[in-house]
Amino acid sequence: MKVRFAPSPTGYLHVGNARIALANALFARHAGARFLLRVDDTDQERSRPEFEEAMRQDLAWLGIAWDETFAQRERLTAYEEAAEALKKAGALYPCFESEDELRVKREQRLKLGRAPVYDRAMLKLTPEQRAQAEAGGKRPYWRFRLADGEIHWDDLVLGKRVVKLGSVSDPVLIRADGTPLYTFTSAVDDLYAGISHIIRGEDHVTNTGMQIDLMRALGGDPANIKFAHLPLLVDQAGGKLSKRLEGLSLRALRQDGMEPGAIVAYLARLGSSLSPELLKLPALATTYELAKISHSPARFDMTQLLRLNRQALHTASYEDVRDRLPAGADAAFWEAVRGNLDLLTEARHWWDVVSGDITPPVIEGEGEYLTEALDLLPAEPWNGDTWSAWTRALKQSTGRGGKALFRPLRLALTGEEHGPELAALLPMIGHDRATRRLELAGL
Repeated sequence: MKVRFAPSPTGYLHVGNARIALANALFARHAGARFLLRVDDTDQERSRPEFEEAMRQDLAWLGIAWDETFAQRERLTAYEEAAEALKKAGALYPCFESEDELRVKREQRLKLGRAPVYDRAMLKLTPEQRAQAEAGGKRPYWRFRLADGEIHWDDLVLGKRVVKLGSVSDPVLIRADGTPLYTFTSAVDDLYAGISHIIRGEDHVTNTGMQIDLMRALGGDPANIKFAHLPLLVDQAGGKLSKRLEGLSLRALRQDGMEPGAIVAYLARLGSSLSPELLKLPALATTYELAKISHSPARFDMTQLLRLNRQALHTASYEDVRDRLPAGADAAFWEAVRGNLDLLTEARHWWDVVSGDITPPVIEGEGEYLTEALDLLPAEPWNGDTWSAWTRALKQSTGRGGKALFRPLRLALTGEEHGPELAALLPMIGHDRATRRLELAGL
Protein backbone atom coordinates (compact mmCIF):
# COMPACT_ATOMS: atom_id res chain seq x y z
CA MET A 1 0.00 0.00 0.00
CA LYS A 2 1.24 3.46 -0.86
CA VAL A 3 -0.20 6.98 -0.63
CA ARG A 4 1.13 10.27 -1.89
CA PHE A 5 0.94 13.96 -1.10
CA ALA A 6 1.65 16.00 -4.22
CA PRO A 7 1.80 19.78 -3.65
CA SER A 8 2.93 22.32 -6.22
CA PRO A 9 5.74 24.66 -5.03
CA THR A 10 3.98 27.80 -6.24
CA GLY A 11 3.36 29.24 -2.77
CA TYR A 12 3.37 28.36 0.91
CA LEU A 13 1.39 25.42 2.24
CA HIS A 14 -1.84 26.46 3.94
CA VAL A 15 -4.22 24.64 6.29
CA GLY A 16 -6.10 23.10 3.37
CA ASN A 17 -2.89 21.55 2.05
CA ALA A 18 -1.88 20.49 5.55
CA ARG A 19 -5.19 18.70 6.08
CA ILE A 20 -4.64 16.59 2.93
CA ALA A 21 -1.01 15.91 3.87
CA LEU A 22 -2.11 14.79 7.34
CA ALA A 23 -4.88 12.59 5.94
CA ASN A 24 -2.30 10.75 3.86
CA ALA A 25 0.25 10.57 6.68
CA LEU A 26 -2.30 9.32 9.23
CA PHE A 27 -3.76 6.78 6.80
CA ALA A 28 -0.27 5.53 5.96
CA ARG A 29 0.72 5.11 9.62
CA HIS A 30 -2.61 3.47 10.51
CA ALA A 31 -2.57 1.05 7.56
CA GLY A 32 1.17 0.42 7.40
CA ALA A 33 1.41 2.03 3.96
CA ARG A 34 4.36 3.88 2.46
CA PHE A 35 4.16 7.67 2.10
CA LEU A 36 5.43 9.41 -1.03
CA LEU A 37 6.08 13.15 -1.20
CA ARG A 38 5.83 14.14 -4.85
CA VAL A 39 6.69 17.68 -5.91
CA ASP A 40 4.40 18.68 -8.78
CA ASP A 41 6.63 21.33 -10.30
CA THR A 42 5.97 21.13 -14.05
CA ASP A 43 4.62 24.69 -13.96
CA GLN A 44 8.04 26.18 -14.56
CA GLU A 45 6.82 29.79 -14.54
CA ARG A 46 5.27 29.65 -11.06
CA SER A 47 7.30 26.94 -9.29
CA ARG A 48 10.07 28.24 -7.03
CA PRO A 49 12.87 26.35 -5.22
CA GLU A 50 12.30 28.45 -2.11
CA PHE A 51 8.67 27.32 -1.95
CA GLU A 52 9.72 23.69 -2.28
CA GLU A 53 12.19 24.08 0.56
CA ALA A 54 9.57 25.86 2.69
CA MET A 55 7.11 23.08 1.93
CA ARG A 56 9.51 20.42 3.18
CA GLN A 57 10.30 22.48 6.28
CA ASP A 58 6.62 23.00 7.08
CA LEU A 59 5.79 19.31 6.72
CA ALA A 60 8.72 18.41 8.98
CA TRP A 61 7.55 21.06 11.48
CA LEU A 62 4.18 19.29 11.65
CA GLY A 63 5.97 15.99 12.24
CA ILE A 64 5.06 14.53 8.83
CA ALA A 65 7.79 12.26 7.45
CA TRP A 66 7.91 10.58 4.06
CA ASP A 67 9.40 7.28 2.93
CA GLU A 68 10.35 8.45 -0.55
CA THR A 69 10.22 11.58 -2.67
CA PHE A 70 10.75 12.80 -6.20
CA ALA A 71 10.02 15.91 -8.25
CA GLN A 72 8.19 15.88 -11.56
CA ARG A 73 10.95 17.95 -13.15
CA GLU A 74 13.04 14.78 -12.94
CA ARG A 75 10.58 12.82 -15.10
CA LEU A 76 10.04 15.01 -18.16
CA THR A 77 11.36 12.28 -20.46
CA ALA A 78 8.81 9.82 -19.05
CA TYR A 79 5.99 12.26 -19.81
CA GLU A 80 7.24 12.75 -23.36
CA GLU A 81 7.31 9.00 -23.91
CA ALA A 82 3.80 8.56 -22.47
CA ALA A 83 2.50 11.39 -24.64
CA GLU A 84 4.00 9.86 -27.78
CA ALA A 85 2.36 6.53 -26.97
CA LEU A 86 -1.02 8.23 -26.62
CA LYS A 87 -0.53 10.12 -29.87
CA LYS A 88 0.25 6.92 -31.75
CA ALA A 89 -2.87 5.32 -30.28
CA GLY A 90 -4.98 8.28 -31.42
CA ALA A 91 -5.86 9.19 -27.85
CA LEU A 92 -4.12 12.60 -28.02
CA TYR A 93 -5.10 14.97 -30.78
CA PRO A 94 -3.66 18.36 -31.78
CA CYS A 95 -5.65 21.59 -31.37
CA PHE A 96 -5.02 25.08 -32.71
CA GLU A 97 -8.01 27.08 -31.46
CA SER A 98 -7.17 30.19 -29.47
CA GLU A 99 -8.68 31.00 -26.10
CA ASP A 100 -10.85 33.66 -27.74
CA GLU A 101 -12.18 31.14 -30.25
CA LEU A 102 -12.97 28.69 -27.46
CA ARG A 103 -14.71 31.39 -25.44
CA VAL A 104 -16.97 32.24 -28.40
CA LYS A 105 -17.84 28.56 -28.79
CA ARG A 106 -18.72 28.25 -25.11
CA GLU A 107 -20.93 31.33 -25.25
CA GLN A 108 -22.75 30.02 -28.32
CA ARG A 109 -23.45 26.68 -26.67
CA LEU A 110 -24.75 28.39 -23.55
CA LYS A 111 -27.13 30.55 -25.65
CA LEU A 112 -28.49 27.36 -27.20
CA GLY A 113 -29.01 25.85 -23.75
CA ARG A 114 -26.22 23.35 -24.15
CA ALA A 115 -23.40 22.52 -21.76
CA PRO A 116 -20.22 24.48 -22.57
CA VAL A 117 -18.31 21.31 -23.51
CA TYR A 118 -15.60 21.31 -26.17
CA ASP A 119 -17.06 20.19 -29.53
CA ARG A 120 -14.04 18.17 -30.66
CA ALA A 121 -13.83 20.14 -33.88
CA MET A 122 -10.11 19.50 -34.11
CA LEU A 123 -10.72 15.77 -34.49
CA LYS A 124 -11.80 16.63 -38.05
CA LEU A 125 -8.52 18.41 -38.75
CA THR A 126 -6.89 17.08 -41.92
CA PRO A 127 -3.12 16.64 -42.28
CA GLU A 128 -3.16 19.46 -44.82
CA GLN A 129 -4.96 21.83 -42.43
CA ARG A 130 -2.52 20.99 -39.64
CA ALA A 131 0.47 21.58 -41.94
CA GLN A 132 -1.03 24.90 -43.03
CA ALA A 133 -1.56 26.01 -39.42
CA GLU A 134 1.99 25.08 -38.44
CA ALA A 135 3.36 26.80 -41.53
CA GLY A 136 1.58 29.92 -40.31
CA GLY A 137 3.53 29.79 -37.04
CA LYS A 138 0.96 27.99 -34.89
CA ARG A 139 1.99 25.19 -32.56
CA PRO A 140 -0.61 22.67 -31.39
CA TYR A 141 -1.62 21.90 -27.86
CA TRP A 142 -2.89 18.39 -27.25
CA ARG A 143 -6.21 17.15 -25.88
CA PHE A 144 -7.01 13.69 -24.56
CA ARG A 145 -10.04 12.10 -26.21
CA LEU A 146 -12.21 10.88 -23.36
CA ALA A 147 -14.06 7.62 -23.79
CA ASP A 148 -17.82 7.49 -24.09
CA GLY A 149 -19.90 6.55 -21.08
CA GLU A 150 -19.38 6.95 -17.35
CA ILE A 151 -16.68 6.36 -14.75
CA HIS A 152 -17.78 4.76 -11.49
CA TRP A 153 -15.91 4.19 -8.23
CA ASP A 154 -16.66 3.66 -4.55
CA ASP A 155 -15.10 6.62 -2.82
CA LEU A 156 -13.70 5.87 0.63
CA VAL A 157 -15.19 9.11 1.95
CA LEU A 158 -18.04 10.16 -0.35
CA GLY A 159 -19.40 6.74 -1.29
CA LYS A 160 -20.50 5.88 -4.83
CA ARG A 161 -19.32 8.47 -7.36
CA VAL A 162 -20.10 8.83 -11.05
CA VAL A 163 -18.48 11.10 -13.63
CA LYS A 164 -20.24 11.31 -16.99
CA LEU A 165 -17.40 11.78 -19.44
CA GLY A 166 -19.70 13.24 -22.04
CA SER A 167 -20.43 16.16 -19.73
CA VAL A 168 -16.82 17.35 -19.52
CA SER A 169 -14.47 18.67 -22.17
CA ASP A 170 -11.56 16.61 -23.43
CA PRO A 171 -8.75 17.84 -21.15
CA VAL A 172 -5.68 19.58 -22.49
CA LEU A 173 -2.69 17.46 -21.42
CA ILE A 174 0.17 19.12 -23.28
CA ARG A 175 0.59 22.86 -23.78
CA ALA A 176 1.68 24.36 -27.10
CA ASP A 177 5.18 24.83 -25.66
CA GLY A 178 5.37 21.11 -24.95
CA THR A 179 5.03 21.25 -21.16
CA PRO A 180 2.70 18.66 -19.60
CA LEU A 181 -0.24 19.59 -17.37
CA TYR A 182 -1.22 18.22 -13.96
CA THR A 183 -4.03 15.93 -15.14
CA PHE A 184 -1.52 14.08 -17.32
CA THR A 185 1.61 14.00 -15.16
CA SER A 186 -0.30 12.97 -12.06
CA ALA A 187 -1.86 9.95 -13.80
CA VAL A 188 1.50 8.93 -15.27
CA ASP A 189 3.23 9.22 -11.89
CA ASP A 190 0.52 7.46 -9.89
CA LEU A 191 0.93 4.45 -12.16
CA TYR A 192 4.73 4.70 -12.11
CA ALA A 193 4.95 4.96 -8.29
CA GLY A 194 2.44 2.18 -7.63
CA ILE A 195 0.06 4.36 -5.65
CA SER A 196 -2.70 2.28 -4.06
CA HIS A 197 -4.77 5.04 -2.42
CA ILE A 198 -5.25 8.60 -3.66
CA ILE A 199 -6.49 10.85 -0.85
CA ARG A 200 -7.20 14.45 -1.89
CA GLY A 201 -9.81 17.21 -1.91
CA GLU A 202 -13.36 16.97 -3.20
CA ASP A 203 -12.54 19.51 -5.91
CA HIS A 204 -10.70 16.70 -7.73
CA VAL A 205 -13.75 14.43 -8.19
CA THR A 206 -14.25 15.30 -11.87
CA ASN A 207 -10.51 15.15 -12.38
CA THR A 208 -10.52 11.63 -10.95
CA GLY A 209 -13.03 10.49 -13.56
CA MET A 210 -10.84 11.82 -16.35
CA GLN A 211 -7.67 10.38 -14.83
CA ILE A 212 -9.18 6.91 -14.47
CA ASP A 213 -9.98 7.01 -18.19
CA LEU A 214 -6.47 8.31 -18.91
CA MET A 215 -4.84 5.58 -16.82
CA ARG A 216 -6.63 2.96 -18.88
CA ALA A 217 -5.36 4.57 -22.08
CA LEU A 218 -1.83 4.50 -20.60
CA GLY A 219 -2.12 0.76 -20.09
CA GLY A 220 -2.68 0.87 -16.35
CA ASP A 221 -5.41 -0.72 -14.27
CA PRO A 222 -7.09 2.00 -12.19
CA ALA A 223 -9.06 -0.72 -10.41
CA ASN A 224 -5.91 -1.20 -8.34
CA ILE A 225 -6.26 2.33 -6.96
CA LYS A 226 -8.78 3.40 -4.35
CA PHE A 227 -9.88 7.03 -4.13
CA ALA A 228 -10.89 9.19 -1.17
CA HIS A 229 -12.03 12.80 -1.58
CA LEU A 230 -12.22 14.99 1.52
CA PRO A 231 -14.89 17.72 1.50
CA LEU A 232 -13.41 21.19 1.27
CA LEU A 233 -12.95 23.61 4.15
CA VAL A 234 -15.41 26.44 4.77
CA ASP A 235 -15.41 29.27 7.30
CA GLN A 236 -17.73 29.51 10.28
CA ALA A 237 -20.45 31.12 8.15
CA GLY A 238 -20.24 28.29 5.61
CA GLY A 239 -18.48 30.43 3.00
CA LYS A 240 -15.48 29.40 0.96
CA LEU A 241 -12.25 29.50 2.91
CA SER A 242 -10.15 29.69 -0.25
CA LYS A 243 -9.94 33.50 -0.21
CA ARG A 244 -8.49 33.43 3.31
CA LEU A 245 -6.10 30.51 2.89
CA GLU A 246 -3.14 32.74 2.15
CA GLY A 247 -3.44 34.21 5.65
CA LEU A 248 -3.73 30.67 6.99
CA SER A 249 -0.44 29.45 5.59
CA LEU A 250 1.58 27.19 7.86
CA ARG A 251 4.38 29.72 7.63
CA ALA A 252 2.09 32.52 8.92
CA LEU A 253 0.64 30.36 11.69
CA ARG A 254 4.13 29.39 12.77
CA GLN A 255 5.24 33.03 12.88
CA ASP A 256 2.14 33.89 14.90
CA GLY A 257 3.19 31.41 17.57
CA MET A 258 0.87 28.52 16.77
CA GLU A 259 2.07 25.13 18.00
CA PRO A 260 2.44 22.37 15.39
CA GLY A 261 0.88 19.85 17.76
CA ALA A 262 -2.27 21.94 18.01
CA ILE A 263 -2.56 22.25 14.22
CA VAL A 264 -2.06 18.50 13.77
CA ALA A 265 -4.58 17.63 16.47
CA TYR A 266 -7.17 20.01 15.02
CA LEU A 267 -6.82 19.15 11.33
CA ALA A 268 -6.59 15.40 11.97
CA ARG A 269 -10.18 15.26 13.18
CA LEU A 270 -11.67 18.26 11.41
CA GLY A 271 -14.87 17.21 9.66
CA SER A 272 -14.91 13.78 11.29
CA SER A 273 -17.14 12.20 13.90
CA LEU A 274 -14.35 12.49 16.49
CA SER A 275 -13.80 15.60 18.59
CA PRO A 276 -10.40 17.33 18.40
CA GLU A 277 -8.04 16.05 21.08
CA LEU A 278 -4.51 17.15 21.83
CA LEU A 279 -2.69 13.96 20.87
CA LYS A 280 0.59 13.24 19.09
CA LEU A 281 0.46 12.15 15.46
CA PRO A 282 1.12 8.43 16.20
CA ALA A 283 -1.75 8.36 18.71
CA LEU A 284 -4.07 10.17 16.28
CA ALA A 285 -3.24 7.60 13.62
CA THR A 286 -4.53 4.71 15.75
CA THR A 287 -8.11 6.02 15.47
CA TYR A 288 -7.88 7.54 12.00
CA GLU A 289 -10.43 6.17 9.54
CA LEU A 290 -11.56 7.75 6.28
CA ALA A 291 -15.06 6.35 6.89
CA LYS A 292 -15.39 8.68 9.90
CA ILE A 293 -15.08 11.79 7.74
CA SER A 294 -18.36 13.56 7.02
CA HIS A 295 -19.68 14.11 3.49
CA SER A 296 -20.40 17.73 4.42
CA PRO A 297 -17.90 20.60 4.13
CA ALA A 298 -15.66 20.93 7.18
CA ARG A 299 -15.94 24.19 9.11
CA PHE A 300 -12.59 25.67 10.03
CA ASP A 301 -12.94 27.36 13.42
CA MET A 302 -9.94 29.43 14.52
CA THR A 303 -11.42 29.68 18.02
CA GLN A 304 -11.27 25.92 18.40
CA LEU A 305 -7.74 25.80 17.03
CA LEU A 306 -6.67 28.49 19.52
CA ARG A 307 -8.23 26.47 22.34
CA LEU A 308 -6.08 23.50 21.40
CA ASN A 309 -3.08 25.80 21.09
CA ARG A 310 -3.66 27.05 24.63
CA GLN A 311 -3.78 23.47 25.86
CA ALA A 312 -0.54 22.70 24.06
CA LEU A 313 1.22 25.69 25.60
CA HIS A 314 -0.17 25.16 29.09
CA THR A 315 1.25 21.61 29.16
CA ALA A 316 4.51 22.34 27.31
CA SER A 317 7.71 21.96 29.30
CA TYR A 318 10.47 24.55 29.31
CA GLU A 319 12.61 22.21 27.19
CA ASP A 320 9.83 22.10 24.57
CA VAL A 321 9.97 25.86 24.03
CA ARG A 322 13.29 27.17 25.36
CA ASP A 323 14.78 27.77 21.90
CA ARG A 324 11.74 29.86 20.93
CA LEU A 325 11.60 32.04 24.05
CA PRO A 326 13.24 35.47 24.34
CA ALA A 327 16.94 35.38 25.15
CA GLY A 328 17.44 35.08 28.89
CA ALA A 329 14.03 33.59 29.65
CA ASP A 330 14.43 30.71 32.08
CA ALA A 331 12.30 27.84 33.35
CA ALA A 332 10.87 29.93 36.21
CA PHE A 333 9.65 32.52 33.73
CA TRP A 334 8.04 29.87 31.54
CA GLU A 335 6.29 28.21 34.49
CA ALA A 336 4.94 31.61 35.51
CA VAL A 337 3.52 32.72 32.15
CA ARG A 338 2.58 29.62 30.15
CA GLY A 339 -0.90 29.35 31.68
CA ASN A 340 -1.78 32.81 30.31
CA LEU A 341 -0.66 32.35 26.71
CA ASP A 342 -2.83 31.80 23.64
CA LEU A 343 0.19 32.01 21.32
CA LEU A 344 3.85 31.51 22.11
CA THR A 345 4.68 34.92 20.63
CA GLU A 346 2.82 36.48 23.57
CA ALA A 347 5.66 35.35 25.83
CA ARG A 348 7.71 38.27 24.46
CA HIS A 349 5.31 40.75 26.05
CA TRP A 350 5.58 39.15 29.48
CA TRP A 351 9.35 38.99 29.18
CA ASP A 352 9.33 42.73 28.58
CA VAL A 353 7.11 43.11 31.67
CA VAL A 354 9.53 41.29 33.98
CA SER A 355 12.85 42.32 32.46
CA GLY A 356 12.30 45.44 30.37
CA ASP A 357 11.12 49.00 30.72
CA ILE A 358 7.36 49.46 30.42
CA THR A 359 5.33 52.57 31.15
CA PRO A 360 2.25 51.73 33.21
CA PRO A 361 -0.89 53.84 32.88
CA VAL A 362 -1.52 56.64 35.37
CA ILE A 363 -4.25 55.26 37.64
CA GLU A 364 -6.58 58.14 38.45
CA GLY A 365 -7.50 58.51 42.12
CA GLU A 366 -4.99 55.91 43.32
CA GLY A 367 -1.96 58.12 43.94
CA GLU A 368 -2.23 57.96 47.71
CA TYR A 369 -2.74 54.20 47.73
CA LEU A 370 0.24 53.57 45.40
CA THR A 371 2.41 55.81 47.60
CA GLU A 372 1.44 53.68 50.59
CA ALA A 373 2.21 50.55 48.56
CA LEU A 374 5.62 51.97 47.71
CA ASP A 375 6.33 52.74 51.35
CA LEU A 376 5.45 49.18 52.36
CA LEU A 377 7.34 47.53 49.48
CA PRO A 378 9.67 44.97 51.14
CA ALA A 379 13.41 45.12 50.74
CA GLU A 380 15.08 42.50 48.58
CA PRO A 381 15.84 39.62 48.32
CA TRP A 382 12.39 38.60 47.09
CA ASN A 383 10.86 35.17 46.66
CA GLY A 384 7.51 33.54 46.03
CA ASP A 385 6.19 34.73 49.41
CA THR A 386 6.97 38.44 48.88
CA TRP A 387 3.72 39.24 47.08
CA SER A 388 1.47 37.79 49.80
CA ALA A 389 3.48 39.45 52.57
CA TRP A 390 3.34 42.83 50.82
CA THR A 391 -0.39 42.71 50.04
CA ARG A 392 -1.17 41.47 53.54
CA ALA A 393 0.62 44.49 54.98
CA LEU A 394 -1.23 46.78 52.55
CA LYS A 395 -4.56 45.27 53.54
CA GLN A 396 -3.86 45.90 57.21
CA SER A 397 -2.64 49.42 56.54
CA THR A 398 -5.39 50.58 54.15
CA GLY A 399 -8.33 48.35 55.00
CA ARG A 400 -8.67 47.46 51.33
CA GLY A 401 -9.51 44.03 50.01
CA GLY A 402 -10.34 42.20 46.79
CA LYS A 403 -10.26 44.14 43.54
CA ALA A 404 -9.59 47.49 45.28
CA LEU A 405 -6.46 46.00 46.81
CA PHE A 406 -5.06 44.06 43.86
CA ARG A 407 -6.15 45.82 40.64
CA PRO A 408 -4.10 49.04 41.08
CA LEU A 409 -1.01 47.00 41.90
CA ARG A 410 -1.38 44.76 38.86
CA LEU A 411 -1.96 47.73 36.54
CA ALA A 412 1.01 49.58 37.99
CA LEU A 413 3.41 46.64 37.88
CA THR A 414 2.41 45.05 34.54
CA GLY A 415 0.28 47.59 32.68
CA GLU A 416 -2.38 44.88 32.27
CA GLU A 417 -5.75 44.14 33.86
CA HIS A 418 -5.09 40.40 33.83
CA GLY A 419 -2.13 38.09 33.56
CA PRO A 420 0.08 35.57 35.32
CA GLU A 421 0.18 35.31 39.11
CA LEU A 422 2.05 38.29 40.55
CA ALA A 423 3.49 36.08 43.25
CA ALA A 424 5.66 34.56 40.52
CA LEU A 425 6.21 37.74 38.49
CA LEU A 426 7.14 40.14 41.30
CA PRO A 427 10.55 38.59 42.12
CA MET A 428 11.42 38.70 38.40
CA ILE A 429 10.35 42.34 38.11
CA GLY A 430 12.57 43.24 41.04
CA HIS A 431 12.61 46.13 43.49
CA ASP A 432 13.96 48.84 41.17
CA ARG A 433 11.44 48.26 38.38
CA ALA A 434 8.57 47.88 40.84
CA THR A 435 9.50 51.17 42.52
CA ARG A 436 9.71 53.07 39.24
CA ARG A 437 6.38 51.71 37.99
CA LEU A 438 4.53 52.45 41.22
CA GLU A 439 5.82 56.02 41.09
CA LEU A 440 4.75 56.49 37.45
CA ALA A 441 1.29 54.98 37.97
CA GLY A 442 0.63 57.19 41.01
CA LEU A 443 1.47 60.52 39.37
